[in-house]
Amino acid sequence: MHTSPSTELAPQELRAYALAGLLEPDPAVKVVMVAAMAQARPAPDPAAALQAQGAIPGRPGRPELVPPRLVGRRSMITQEGRAMLVHALAHIEFNAMNLALDALWRFPDMPPEYYTDWLQVAAEEATHYSLLVAHLDVLGHAYGDFPAHDSLWEMVDKTRGDVLARMALVPRTLEARGLDAIPPLRAKLAQAGDMAAAAILDIILRDEVGHVEIGNRWYGYLCERRGLDLRATYAELAARYEAPTLRGPFNLEARRRAGFSELELSDLPA
Repeated sequence: MHTSPSTELAPQELRAYALAGLLEPDPAVKVVMVAAMAQARPAPDPAAALQAQGAIPGRPGRPELVPPRLVGRRSMITQEGRAMLVHALAHIEFNAMNLALDALWRFPDMPPEYYTDWLQVAAEEATHYSLLVAHLDVLGHAYGDFPAHDSLWEMVDKTRGDVLARMALVPRTLEARGLDAIPPLRAKLAQAGDMAAAAILDIILRDEVGHVEIGNRWYGYLCERRGLDLRATYAELAARYEAPTLRGPFNLEARRRAGFSELELSDLPA
């Protein structure tokens, strides 16, 4: 896992700035706001930010959000197909940036390290989004050109009332699925000759291991603090919040580096 960004901002300030960034609908402005937070030089007034109103998360009018089955097939044979895949990945990273900002602002009374951890995640997701959007431009498209689905944010919204459920079901469930999905996607892009996109996925996989580790660590902290069994509690939360069923193949090596125990890995379906 990478070192968390150094910041002189207190948790209350970070939460306020994170909310301002979360409410911002323009992706480019949101990226700038996250970078400013990571460098401890944000612009909004924290007190005003906590009183801000708007839709959560703030996002542009496009892409059109549709059910996953309507997103469309992404053939690697054509540039258009590769652009559709890169667009889908950019949308995931945009949602992941919002996810990190939401984890930052929504849950008070966590240790200071929790907030700097999620600031690190927000900054890295902003970088991923920017890299993908720049490559999308090379492919002749922009973010918003294709439909997208909102499955990741739906679980963020479901778990807004409990930081334990959030840590269990977003970073260590939905984001952990990315550890499994990225290697075959990278292989397809490389086979199609898009080595620039493949290199971006290498960066994303490297960083996502750290993001899942952060979720694992804070989930373990909360289970210990509440006197809960880690594995039994996860199974109960997954059922209660209707988490998606996990399907292999699994990237066990990346999952180990992200902090999953051998017992947890043994719980994965065969």
